[in-house]
Amino acid sequence: MDREPTIPPLFSPLAPAIHARHEIVNKQTALWANAFEIGSPELRDRLVDHDIGTFAARILPEGREEVVQLTADFIVWLFGVDDGHCEEGALGTRPHELLGELSRMLRVAENPQVPMLLDDPLAAGLRDLRRRIDVHATPGQATRWVEALRQYFTSVVWEAGHRSRGTVPDLNDYTLMRLYDGATSVILPLLEMAYGYDLHPGERDRTPVRAAAEMAFFVITWDNDLFSHHKESRSGKYFLNVLRVLQDPAHHGLAPQEAITTAVAQRDRVLCLYLRLRRQLAAEGTPQLRQYLHSLDAFVRGAQDWGISSVRYTRPDDPAGLPTTFSDTPTDDRTTPLEIPSVAWWWDLPVPSGTVRTA
Repeated sequence: MDREPTIPPLFSPLAPAIHARHEIVNKQTALWANAFEIGSPELRDRLVDHDIGTFAARILPEGREEVVQLTADFIVWLFGVDDGHCEEGALGTRPHELLGELSRMLRVAENPQVPMLLDDPLAAGLRDLRRRIDVHATPGQATRWVEALRQYFTSVVWEAGHRSRGTVPDLNDYTLMRLYDGATSVILPLLEMAYGYDLHPGERDRTPVRAAAEMAFFVITWDNDLFSHHKESRSGKYFLNVLRVLQDPAHHGLAPQEAITTAVAQRDRVLCLYLRLRRQLAAEGTPQLRQYLHSLDAFVRGAQDWGISSVRYTRPDDPAGLPTTFSDTPTDDRTTPLEIPSVAWWWDLPVPSGTVRTA
């Protein structure tokens, strides 16, 4: 049997951290998932086993506990949608029906009082999440959360289209879709809620700030693809992953280890650009923007620490060979753009060159 390709230690100069109440958060998330019957009993048991509460605690290591708990419950809910409806459910191969179901779900998120999906556990969980968001969010933050949820729903329908046909998108389309179907953008409003501030639109909507967030999304989702490939490729079901895109004969046709090397280099180059841009933005921004950027750092590193340790991706009875440490040195720190048109514009920003470091 051929030896399985290995994932090397990934470049990450960002500091790890975790909320002091992470064990309590994790236990409460398990209780919440069971109370709202998120997913089938089998799926729910798996989700509870994944320590998702610790993931949220890593994203918001100093955040208000109520919002850390809200974030953890929301992430469990997102996995309930992604695993239950999209990857394992019948709707995952029926994009038109999935679009209808998610559109109804979005209406519940917008107006939880509407009499729709009243017998749907996921809708009940979403109503609870929206009620709690309204306690901690400004109206603008709640609106941005709903709009990010819309982006996520649209992207998973796009993915369902490929799943229904058994097709693999090219790298450019996959990258654009992955910026949203990784459910990263829906976490952004919670970063502000957890620390009790509302970033001014004049800062949040600046092109470099939006680009920094997208770069963080890219690194998080590429890392997730590297960590999850072992699990996904053994499921016997259709899956989309950057390694599969790079190996697809219709596109790049790379060998498995070549695909890993390429994906690692891509995420390294983006992470280096992110660190340079982040340092510049922090130097010229308000205290609120600096906190926002600090939270993006924690989101990236928290996803990495959870990804290499969660039994979602590697179990004692089926080890994935994931790295247990991180590297201080990128495999690719070039300042030239990736050959991916949907994100190549990031390198058009006036970002200073120089050695990358933790800001």
